[in-house]
This record gives sequence, structure tokens and C-alpha cells, in this order.
Amino acid sequence: MATTLSVSTDERLSVVDVTDQVATAVPANADGTATVFVPHTTAAVTINEGEPRLIGDLETALDGLVEDDGWAHDQIDNNADSHIRASLIGPSVTVPVSDGTLELGTWQSILFVECDGPRTRSLTVTTS
Repeated sequence: MATTLSVSTDERLSVVDVTDQVATAVPANADGTATVFVPHTTAAVTINEGEPRLIGDLETALDGLVEDDGWAHDQIDNNADSHIRASLIGPSVTVPVSDGTLELGTWQSILFVECDGPRTRSLTVTTS
């Protein structure tokens, strides 16, 4: 079963905790796994702590990790940095599910990472 979620951002680079949205997309009786996939080349998803200061730190680190300018792809649409950041993180995460509940660790959250916003993006949650 697959469900499509929508995530909107206000900044070029931002991290959004989507754990509650993903949890809602998991059927109540599901057992197995939930895969969260971002079908965009300039966005990503990861699992980490959803604490607001850490989210800010992640944004700052990603911004400093990859230079904004000077990439060959920028000649096309000026967003090579966004592609590189998203590639470093990856397009999906898989979480165990038991009786319809995401089996995340105590401090784990599912984080959507926008690298080329502001935009409205989709996330696909597939349970199996």
C-alpha cells in the first residue's frame, strides 16, 4: 500500500520533521516495514533527532558542507549544490512497523530535507 504526502517549505535549505505525517500514512494493522521515498533529485529524507536546535544545526552543516556556486551544472539551472546535498543524504529511509506503529528509537524522527526550496514536494510512504 502506498500513500503520497505533501510537504511545503519556506526556505531554500530546510529540514522538516515529517514523523507524524508518515505515522498517519501507516495502516493501523500493518506489520513489516514502511519505506519513505522522495521522488525529487534536490530533496532527501533521513532519520535523526527532531529537536529544533539539531534541525538548525543540520541546516547549517549542509549549507557549509557544499559550496553554493561554481558547479558545472549551474550553467543549466543554478542548483547543483541542491543536487549534491540531496545525494549525500539519499532519497529514502525504511522503518520497521509493528501493529501499525513505526518502531523508531526514542529520539529518532523522520526528517525531510529540502535543498532547493521553497517548494511543495511529495513523499511516498509504502508499507509492506
